[in-house]
Amino acid sequence: MASSRDLLSDSQAKPREFSIGAVVFDLDGTLIDSRGDIAAAVNHSLLSSGRRALPASMIATFVGDGARTLLARASRLSEADAELDSLLEAFLDYYADHPTDFSKWVEGAPTILDKITELDLPICLCTNKDRRVTDAILAKLGVRTRFRAIYAGGDGPEKKPSASPLLALAAKLDVGAASLVMVGDGPQDVEAARRAGCRVVGIASGYTPRERLIAAKPDVILENLGELYEVVRRWRDATARVSAVR
Repeated sequence: MASSRDLLSDSQAKPREFSIGAVVFDLDGTLIDSRGDIAAAVNHSLLSSGRRALPASMIATFVGDGARTLLARASRLSEADAELDSLLEAFLDYYADHPTDFSKWVEGAPTILDKITELDLPICLCTNKDRRVTDAILAKLGVRTRFRAIYAGGDGPEKKPSASPLLALAAKLDVGAASLVMVGDGPQDVEAARRAGCRVVGIASGYTPRERLIAAKPDVILENLGELYEVVRRWRDATARVSAVR
């Protein structure tokens, strides 16, 4: 894994065959801090089934692999347990009705989306969050149309860390999967990008403990989302210089 400084220096000195087709963002922990709403929806589901509520800090450690996995971890049920169906339904219904009671943008996120768009690069969203809840959140934030393409939980048979979501986005955009840059805060994002052959940027200020993110070995780890613009710009400019001398 390279640091941001090492990676940028390498991009300037030795540009690789790489043309950015789109920048793909994870949602929870990367663009928005949704821990409060996730915890509220999980605890609503647990309480409605006669279980005890859990601390929000504990619930946050369960996030990243989709709603069913989240509820399985919170309830200590198997993902195959039929009882999980009612818990999941209660969770999704509540969350869709309360998508942004506590959620807020990660610092600098709207600015980064604007700046990446100004580079004439499409921005996409790839999240394991249920599609109904994802749409509700984006509608409340007023950014549903900002993303050229979206892949959310339930849009296909697989979720991150499978490569399928990223491959599906590449197909929608009619670009090669290797031209995508995945930006996320979890090992799921890194592994999905690796399997799809994408570059991947890890954001250390998200939900995942730093040591787990480091162990996943993204191409570069940034301290916060605000540092992303410079990385993407230099990768794009390095490609442009290579193309210009051919």
